[in-house]
Amino acid sequence: MGKSTFKSQIFNPFLPLNEYVPDGEPHVFGDRVYLFGSHDKEGGDTFCMLDYVAYSASIYDLKHWRYEGVIYRASQDPDYANRKYMYAPDVVRGNDGRYYLYYSMSGFRGVGGYFGPISVAVCDEPAGKYEFLGFVSYADGRPMHDYVPFDPAAINDGGRILLYFGTQYPFEEEHDFFTNEAHIQSEMDMFGKSRDEIISMAKKDSVMGPIVLELEDDMLTVKVPPRHIIPYKTRGTSFEQHPFFEASSIRKIGNTYYFIYSSLQNHELCYATSKFPDRDFVFGGTIVSNGDVGYNGRSEAKRLNMTGTTHGSVENINGEWYVFYHRLTHKSDYSRQACAEKITILSDGTIPQVEITSCGLNGAPLVASGAYPAVIACNITNGAMPHGSNKIYTESFPNVNHEADERFIHEIGNNTLVGFKYFDFVGNTSLAIVQRGDATGVFEVYQQEGGVCVGSIPVSPSAQWTTISAPIAFVDGVHPLFLIFKGTGMFDCREVIF
Repeated sequence: MGKSTFKSQIFNPFLPLNEYVPDGEPHVFGDRVYLFGSHDKEGGDTFCMLDYVAYSASIYDLKHWRYEGVIYRASQDPDYANRKYMYAPDVVRGNDGRYYLYYSMSGFRGVGGYFGPISVAVCDEPAGKYEFLGFVSYADGRPMHDYVPFDPAAINDGGRILLYFGTQYPFEEEHDFFTNEAHIQSEMDMFGKSRDEIISMAKKDSVMGPIVLELEDDMLTVKVPPRHIIPYKTRGTSFEQHPFFEASSIRKIGNTYYFIYSSLQNHELCYATSKFPDRDFVFGGTIVSNGDVGYNGRSEAKRLNMTGTTHGSVENINGEWYVFYHRLTHKSDYSRQACAEKITILSDGTIPQVEITSCGLNGAPLVASGAYPAVIACNITNGAMPHGSNKIYTESFPNVNHEADERFIHEIGNNTLVGFKYFDFVGNTSLAIVQRGDATGVFEVYQQEGGVCVGSIPVSPSAQWTTISAPIAFVDGVHPLFLIFKGTGMFDCREVIF
């Protein structure tokens, strides 16, 4: 269940290592926090191949997450015959005390995922068995297809039910958009809309961008029509460097609305704030990047992981704020795992960007004792990691992978860095790894980025999993653990052992 040999600890990813719940929306209902999200298949070949499941934890103990089971199946949706995959959902409690799940359907690798409508399911409890309720529709019964009904997020704002959604691509930012039929046709094909719809909306604002509408108490019927909360064209605005892409999420903190989204950079969760839920949002900053891009000025070229799609949100759990996000594995966008970090909301309302770590929800550094799965490494890079783009890469680079019930870091080659943040070192004098492969060289050991090598572990060819240990001159205290391979060939690493 995402634990080391120490039952009182937890690490990233915080769910079982064979579980893949990306696009996480954390919500506290009562004395438990529930994680709702998409459901990827381990080593899958498209997004969201599995039915929705839920996990929950006591708000007083984030180290132990309970599997709540399958809460909703894709086959329950009326459009299942045409589009079999359920994308990023959200859950909100209605004014009747019931729980409503909002989601959109898609085909293989996203085909048709932008066509809508938004589906709704309902349940009497947060993680029970949801039943299909209907589509978000207008009062005359027409399903709501306006704008791009994708990635829905909902909030019950003092009795008002607000639904957010949308996506955005730079087609209409091109200077020749209205005269270039290729741009127009691409947008038509992507969003399933007519040429007239695309052109008429582009002259006003766009079919793209982040959208909000208000629902009636039945949680289905549009009460206040959809509208942009941020203009599509962001050049010259606070959003210019971090424009909206997808992954709408909404929170109200005090008297301020926080709109959380994935930017067009695609690896970062950003936020915008307003005193109103439906207008006047201004860019706030980046909360987290799954490659630590932007953290302490890190450039995209120096990303610390393969980066790619991100989606998540923030939640206050027992007085502390956390951001939930996901990481990529298996050299693709299709096997994503839930991670979380503690964040700080400053007195002025800003949220400083946090780094991604291995200790996540643990509340303290991990104890440098015993065995840990190598795949809890928060940094895996060869110095030239790619950005995911709706495909499975075939070229070699280090990645989290699996065979049967074993999970490991695969394709570790020369200059690969495997990093863990953070461990509490007390009297440690050696380190071991469990490895296999055809590599020859050493795993150099460091306790700070760019620091002094404190020892090395020899790596030699082995067709079977082999434990290799070496004396290491560790310095006591809280430090990261960085392992950098120097040598030839490639190998896999399954465990690190103190």
